[in-house]
Amino acid sequence: MDIGTAKVGPDERARVPHHGLDLVDPDEPFSVADFKIHALEALRGIAHRERVAILAGGTGLYLRTVARGVPVEVGGHDPELRAVLEERLATHGLASLVAELRDRAPTVSATIDLANPRRVVRALERATILGDVLPPAPTGYPAPVVWLGTATDPVRHATAITDRAREQFVSGLLDEAAGLLERYPPDLRPFGAMGYREAFDVLAGRATLEQAIATDAQRTRAYAKRQMTWFRSEPDIHWLSPGPSRSDDALRLVRASLGV
Repeated sequence: MDIGTAKVGPDERARVPHHGLDLVDPDEPFSVADFKIHALEALRGIAHRERVAILAGGTGLYLRTVARGVPVEVGGHDPELRAVLEERLATHGLASLVAELRDRAPTVSATIDLANPRRVVRALERATILGDVLPPAPTGYPAPVVWLGTATDPVRHATAITDRAREQFVSGLLDEAAGLLERYPPDLRPFGAMGYREAFDVLAGRATLEQAIATDAQRTRAYAKRQMTWFRSEPDIHWLSPGPSRSDDALRLVRASLGV
């Protein structure tokens, strides 16, 4: 999945080392816990070489998990058990799950929002597997972190998103999607990503190329809006204004953080 994910190409990788690419195939599970393991391993290597890392891309949750030391659980997951609990929630309601959680894990139940169905289901899943054990506390990231956000003009941003969607289709996204369909079933979770679902629709005759580009751009704009909402809630972000001085401002903030 190269074109639809805007993965950096060989030339860029030759100029600047990149990490965390090509780790798994589309049909392999990959969680935020897996991401944290790989990211911290890369960051330790970069620190050992006395270099500064730029953590970019991915969702806000992934960035927060690494940069703020948010704990994630490697164990305590069972898809079959989760499905059973979700079915019970749908058929019997939240109260029965809350009652079982209180009985099975009183310590855990006292720490979560029992009115939140998702948290109750997750807590009961974890308690069934691991017992009445609280999740690990945040450990904190053992190095300075500077959060930089790039502010954009909304109109120019929307245009750039549409241009990006069109460029990906022009650059061979349909061929890439066709190759993926030869190897994998179309209902894999990663194929719900922007661009791939639309490419599959074109290949199946459910949409024209122009319709696919328009839908891809619309979904991407909606996703970008959700991302901005997320990052506005993050503390300590330095928002860099558009313009030629943005790179200089970023370097100044990083150097001040490092004391150089």
